[in-house]
Amino acid sequence: MNWRVADDALTALGEQVVAGGGGAIGDFFVAHGEVTVTAPAARVVEALTYLRDDPSLQFHQLMDLCGADYPQRSLRFDVVYHLLSMTKNRRIRVKIQTDEDTAVASVAGVFPVADWFEREAFDMYGVFFSGHPDLRRLLTDYGFHGHPLRKDFPMTGYVEVRYDDELKRVVYEPVNSVEFRNWDFLSPWEGAEYAKPGQGYPYKLPGDDKAGVKA
Repeated sequence: MNWRVADDALTALGEQVVAGGGGAIGDFFVAHGEVTVTAPAARVVEALTYLRDDPSLQFHQLMDLCGADYPQRSLRFDVVYHLLSMTKNRRIRVKIQTDEDTAVASVAGVFPVADWFEREAFDMYGVFFSGHPDLRRLLTDYGFHGHPLRKDFPMTGYVEVRYDDELKRVVYEPVNSVEFRNWDFLSPWEGAEYAKPGQGYPYKLPGDDKAGVKA
C-alpha cells in the first residue's frame, strides 16, 4: 500500500469517527501515517467509550496514556490516549487539553489499564483525574515536590534525598548547586589531577624510563 492510499484510508477513518461521535469527537488530522482526533475534555469518557464500543471501530485496547506540556498556552497540558483495534488492525490517537487546576475525568472505568497510566501522568505532569480510584504518585517518592516532566521543572530538581546515618532515616534537603562542584577529586565537573611525565611527581609513570624522564 502506497502512502497516498494509506493516507486516504486514514482520512476516511477520521471522517467516520467525527461523523459518528455525536459531538464527543471534535476534529481530526492525519500526519506521519497516523490519525489523531481531538475531543472536548469534558466528554473524554464518552469519546473513548464510543471508540471502544462502536462495531465498525472496535478500539478495544488502550495502549498508552501520556501527557505533553505547552506552558505558553492557557490550557498547557495535552492528555493523549493511544488506542488499538486488534480486529480492524488500526490505531488512533485521541487528544484533549486541560490546565493545571481543571481535573480530567478518569477513563479507568472504560479501560481499567488507565489506572496506572493516569497515576503516571499525575505524577510527571500534575494532571488531575477526577473519579480515579487511587490517584497517588507512581514513579517518584510520596514526599517528592513538583512534577519532573513539566517544562519549567529544574534539571536538578528542588530537593535531594539521602540517608542520614545519625538520624537513621531518609531526609530531604534543598538542592545546593555549589555542592555539586565541590565533590572529591574524582568529580566529573573538575576532573582529576593526573600525573604527567616530567612534572616532578615522586613516582614514575609507565614508560617514563623509555622516554628518558626522571622522577
